[in-house]
Amino acid sequence: MLRRLIILLLPLGLVACSGIPSVDERKIHANHLAAAQHWQPLRIPAKNFNLMAYLPGDEVEGDVLTLYLEGDGFAWVNRSQPSANPTPLNPLALRLALAQKYGNAAYLARPCQYIDAADEACYQRYWTDARFAQEVIDATDIAIDTLKQHFNASELILVGYSGGAAVAALVAARRTDVVHLITVAGNLDHLAWTAHHRVRPLSASLNPADVALVLADLPQTHFIGGLDQIIPLQLAQRWPVAFRGINDTNLRILPMADHACCWVPLPSEI
Repeated sequence: MLRRLIILLLPLGLVACSGIPSVDERKIHANHLAAAQHWQPLRIPAKNFNLMAYLPGDEVEGDVLTLYLEGDGFAWVNRSQPSANPTPLNPLALRLALAQKYGNAAYLARPCQYIDAADEACYQRYWTDARFAQEVIDATDIAIDTLKQHFNASELILVGYSGGAAVAALVAARRTDVVHLITVAGNLDHLAWTAHHRVRPLSASLNPADVALVLADLPQTHFIGGLDQIIPLQLAQRWPVAFRGINDTNLRILPMADHACCWVPLPSEI
């Protein structure tokens, strides 16, 4: 049982050791990743939050913007202690955005990631039980409007990693300009997910499963890792029952991927 718990918690950043990079070090790491591809950070005011985005220095002509939404980040220090700041240790969605070869792409972090913890809206609930709360989805929607206007785009492809998949789905359900929803190791039913792992429900969060019918006609692609123990294959394979937009043709399994590893070549498949 202990071994299973350790395997479950480590990929989520639920670790309790002194070697965890500081918030500043995590910010510097993301900035270096972005700068290497000539991308720059942009802080976007969005209702009660300030959301961090990264944008390419050189934009290309095109009506479609592919927007990558980050996962839950470093949400917990251990099973009972939330972190003081959810800035990711490994910003996988940023890596995916930077790896996109064609078309316009941008990256959007989640509330309180890359933001000073003293920010008045950065309560721990926004990276624990309220990570998909109404106000989080509202703020994300506003930030997406800002990015869409910046690129002068008319259509959006939303790519959500892990918990960012839930945010992407909830945002897509309220917009008419999303032409494709793509998830990577995504959590699309947090009630089923918490029940599977026998952890506390995300009681203050909206659930993507509740908007499944709204999304039924939207083109979707869902990538699942065959070795993922956070969003396990047996959980993802139940989605076609609840999500009419998900079927055997758009549920893609990458056999050697787990929750955090081996996704970065993904844009070549999009």
